[in-house]
Amino acid sequence: MAHPAPRLTVVGDRTVRMIDLGGPRSEVLLSRVAANIGQAVDAVEAFWGTDWPRHIAVLATGSQPQFEAEAGGGPPAQWADIAAVAVADRIDPVRRIAIGQRIVFAPGAVGMSDPALRIVLSHELFHYAARAQTAMDAPRWLTEGVADYVARPHTPLPEQTQLPTALPSDADLDAPGVLRSSGYDRAWWFARFVADTRGATTLRTLYRSVCGVGHADLPAALHNVLGVDTASVLAEWRQWLTR
Repeated sequence: MAHPAPRLTVVGDRTVRMIDLGGPRSEVLLSRVAANIGQAVDAVEAFWGTDWPRHIAVLATGSQPQFEAEAGGGPPAQWADIAAVAVADRIDPVRRIAIGQRIVFAPGAVGMSDPALRIVLSHELFHYAARAQTAMDAPRWLTEGVADYVARPHTPLPEQTQLPTALPSDADLDAPGVLRSSGYDRAWWFARFVADTRGATTLRTLYRSVCGVGHADLPAALHNVLGVDTASVLAEWRQWLTR
C-alpha cells in the first residue's frame, strides 16, 4: 500500500520531514507533532545548544508490530509502554555523525494529551540532538534522566516515602510498567538535583563527561565535574529530595 508523501515543516533553520506509515490516525498525530515541534526545538536548544542536525525525521507508524520493528525489534513486552523512540541506523563516533536518524511514534501516541505529547517529543528530540555526541556504552539512566530534564516541566517533587540508597542504574529502566516509570523518575530527579544545585551548564558538562565518546567512568566524572565522590553525591541528592 502506498503511503502519503512526506510533509515538511520548517522550524527556524531546521526542516522536519514527517512520514506517515499508514496508520488510521497517523495524519492526526503528525499534525499535532507539527504544532508542538517548535517548542521541543526551543527546549533542546536552550539546554544543548544549536549545533545538532538541521534535518529532523519523524515517523508515525501504522500498527504496534510496525512500531516495534522500526524501533529496533526485540521482545514486544519491552515496547508495551513506550510512546516513541529516537533511533539511528549507524553512529560514526570519529566523525561525530548519526546516520539514518528518526523519531518513531507508536500508533497509541495519538491518544496522548498535548502536554504529554510535548514531553515525549522534546525527550526524543534531545536524544536526536545528542546522539552523535553520545557513546554507545553511555549509562542509559543518565541519558534518559537528562532527556527528561529537558522535556519535563519543573513541577514540585512528590513527597519522598523511601529515599534512594544508591544512585540510579540502567537496571532501573529494564522492567516495563511501574518499575520502569519509577526508574525514569529517579533518573530525572537526579538530573534536576544536579541542575538545581550546580546549574544546567554543569549538568550538560556532566552528560558529556559521563556519556560522551571516550567518556570517564561515573565516579571519576562526578569528582571531576561536581568535585565530590559518589557517597557525597548520594548524600547531597537524598538531602535535596527531602528539602
